[in-house]
Amino acid sequence: MTTVTTSETRVTARQGYGLALGIALASAAAFGLSGSLARSLLNLGWSPAAVVASRIGGAFLVLVVPCFVLLRRIGLPTGRQSGRMVAYGVVAVALAQLCYFSAVQYLSIGVALLLEYLAPVLLIGYHWVVRRRRPATTVLVGAAVSIVGLIFVLDLRGGVTLNPIGVAYGLGAAVCLAAYFVLGEDTGDTSVHPLLLTTAGTGVGGLVIVAAGLTGLLPMTAHVGTTELGGVAVSWWLPLLLLITVSAVFAYLTGIVAVRRLGSSVASFVSLSEVIFAVVFAAVLLAQHPSAIQLVGGALVLVGIGVVQRRS
Repeated sequence: MTTVTTSETRVTARQGYGLALGIALASAAAFGLSGSLARSLLNLGWSPAAVVASRIGGAFLVLVVPCFVLLRRIGLPTGRQSGRMVAYGVVAVALAQLCYFSAVQYLSIGVALLLEYLAPVLLIGYHWVVRRRRPATTVLVGAAVSIVGLIFVLDLRGGVTLNPIGVAYGLGAAVCLAAYFVLGEDTGDTSVHPLLLTTAGTGVGGLVIVAAGLTGLLPMTAHVGTTELGGVAVSWWLPLLLLITVSAVFAYLTGIVAVRRLGSSVASFVSLSEVIFAVVFAAVLLAQHPSAIQLVGGALVLVGIGVVQRRS
């Protein structure tokens, strides 16, 4: 009887882990879709800051009513929980995107993405130094394979320009992305419900982006009209609606759930698949077809993720 019970427990654990992995991949796909949706608005004359502000602010408006319903059931957050929500909004939502968009002003998009996605490596160092959790050799090997695959996916053969200011912003984006995973973890008394954390994060993050626009730090320009998505002429509100509901609301909520089920380290490596999804969506929606080296890189990223999550 004990053997059967243990076997059933292991099967249930595997099923739960598989579900968590599926949630993490769904979140990565939703985040990966944002690039193609944002490009359709940028082609219409929107500034990057306006796209980000609309995406985050729109997500807050969608979530604020369900969040109030939740608060009536669970009560108001504690002071420590409130501090965690503010930190999440400022660092993980606002500064992460501000640093990335600032980096692309000095570097190519590929190099900026590569620097930002050093976050999983930073998390390995964080857990090793701060939490005294030395990574297994297989985890380090999986990390190296994923990073090499990421370089291939970004296809940097067109040339690399390393401006020190841009590199600093790119590394800042990596730190903020690492904070996104750490702040999203379940930490006991300071843990915040995913809906509440997403709502507060998008609200605080939206305010920071808007403030940056009002002070002139970032240009805020938006236009209405017709743009193209997947080879079809569509109104401006369609990609914006998808950007808000799918690439913000759904992406952030599922991302937090994935972090809490997988842990920040494994979830961060699964998030590398966002770049693969971004390439696929760009091929389908923007006719930007991947090269052979990008396909090889995508396979390497998946292999590296498989090694890391299997060992974990």
